[in-house]
Amino acid sequence: MCGICGVVHKDGAPVDAPTLGRMAASLAHRGPDDEGIEVRGTVGFGHRRLSIIDLSADGHQPMGNEDGSVRIVFNGEIYNYRELRDDLEKRGHRFRSRSDTEVILHLYEELGTDCLSRLRGMFAFAISDEPRRRLFVARDRVGKKPLYYADTARRFLFGSEIKAILAAGGVSRRPDLQALNHYLTYQYVPSPWTAFEGILRLPPAHFLLLEGGRTTVERYWRLDYRPKLTAPEPALEEELRLRLREAVRLRLVSDVPLGAFLSGGVDSSAVVALMAQEQGQPVRTFSIGFREAEFDELPFARLVAERFGTRHTEWVVEPRALEILPRLVWHFDQPFADPSAIPTWHVAKLAREHVTVVLNGDGGDEDFAGYGRYAANELTVQRQRSLPRRTWQRARAFAAGVRRALRQGKLPRRLDELRLLSVELENALRICHFTGQEKAALCTPEFARGAAGDSFALLFAAYGAAGGAEFLDRALAADVALYLPDDLLVKVDVASMANSLEARSPFLDHELMEFAARLPTGCKLLHGETKRILKRSLKGLVPDAVLERRKMGFGVPLARWFRGEMREFVRDALLSPEARARGYFREEVVRTLLEDHLAGRVDCSNQLWNLAMLEHWHRVFIDPDRLEPPS
Repeated sequence: MCGICGVVHKDGAPVDAPTLGRMAASLAHRGPDDEGIEVRGTVGFGHRRLSIIDLSADGHQPMGNEDGSVRIVFNGEIYNYRELRDDLEKRGHRFRSRSDTEVILHLYEELGTDCLSRLRGMFAFAISDEPRRRLFVARDRVGKKPLYYADTARRFLFGSEIKAILAAGGVSRRPDLQALNHYLTYQYVPSPWTAFEGILRLPPAHFLLLEGGRTTVERYWRLDYRPKLTAPEPALEEELRLRLREAVRLRLVSDVPLGAFLSGGVDSSAVVALMAQEQGQPVRTFSIGFREAEFDELPFARLVAERFGTRHTEWVVEPRALEILPRLVWHFDQPFADPSAIPTWHVAKLAREHVTVVLNGDGGDEDFAGYGRYAANELTVQRQRSLPRRTWQRARAFAAGVRRALRQGKLPRRLDELRLLSVELENALRICHFTGQEKAALCTPEFARGAAGDSFALLFAAYGAAGGAEFLDRALAADVALYLPDDLLVKVDVASMANSLEARSPFLDHELMEFAARLPTGCKLLHGETKRILKRSLKGLVPDAVLERRKMGFGVPLARWFRGEMREFVRDALLSPEARARGYFREEVVRTLLEDHLAGRVDCSNQLWNLAMLEHWHRVFIDPDRLEPPS
């Protein structure tokens, strides 16, 4: 697990090592064990290493092939690298290390860009192919590992984090208002945008080629939800158990201490249970809780820890934990308003005191329909099916008109009173922070002119790209395309790597995901029961109390904190002179949101946090003359 960066000069000028040094230094937290800087004419690579597999100097990067004509910098883990290496050795390739990095290099020599189809794991890498005068940059199928780039007429820059690109110098730090518009809707900036003009994020399952000064980006994988599997449910449950066990076992390969995040939910509990069976020693587990009982999952985490005899460590998050906020904003690079980033940061910091690698339960909800809104969507679908055909046709036309009006800001806020909305639109309204109507009221005309764009169109495009006949499949596919890579995986990657910790996700094994996608929707969700087949497959392994419990999610008691210890924090972030001077939002609307929340009339905590994180991002990245981590 590492941080990577690089520069390609399109104008023929040589790359200078000090530029690469600054870029790599900005990523030191991602790789404290080693640094590699290499310049070869117009191409330069930088690398920071967190040693996990092959701790020797043989794993040093940048790494080259036998004659040095093909070079690589790589971030991630390839879990099937041993099988790939055996096959490559039979084909005549010679290795000088035990690292998975070298396997990618030789696999590229053998297959070119098609090497991606053989890789099983999480990765972001760049390969300089001197004979072909090509730069090949790729990112894993689901988006576990990040990759950002800036493509100008003179040079191409890339890095594991945006700050590496900014550290190169000569890159604007102007906010991208269209990206910020989408951020207000989703609480994160969706790919391929970033919050900075001229800097993009390579989407998951895509690769980029730079040849002859021309850049092209292509998709190489998409999750397919059809055709559906037809085996009886007991047989599917057995296959699921085997596939999940294999995914866990593959992620136990490590030359450094390894543990697990344990929330006490179904997914992380399943991972810990299987780790306990596969390992010959107690699993190290780490949990975060809250004083507020409605947010605290520690009792369930302790139940699982006791069941499997883990070496368990836990910590309670309180409002003062936000003292780390400026550093957290610096590590995220972009405005990011998922409040669970706070406990994720703290559990990563806690784990790093004991281990270097953790497994987690990320992806189980997107694989097996675990969110409550999927069940709510099911009720909407049932209601629509009960309507006469002509009424349903009118309802769809009505919903289309609602969506057009939302874009134009012409509808009242109480959209929950409109009961003939399409399920697609209802789902969109459930996940957004600010609707188009709310943004029209909130934003100044100046901001609105620069931030034009239909944020819901991104979600509706993801529905359409799924191609699944049933809405549940389309909703799952949209979450895999947007929420999973641009929120959940960003959160875990940033929080873990900021603490020099590697996080692995068995539920995001692409072969397991492909199997889960083709399961009949009734196996996942039926009559309001989420994760049906997963829970049945875990019966007898995970405690019944965990399988039968109500899903809590990784929530944070922001609403209470904002009315208490954090009252002045949020008021300053929203109404300070510097916040008002940005000219983004109408002061009277912001003040109403804040006062309504403080008075207990409405819970606006998610919207207030969204605006507060945007303001603090400006204070860390846009306002300062220099870019450096807050003290």
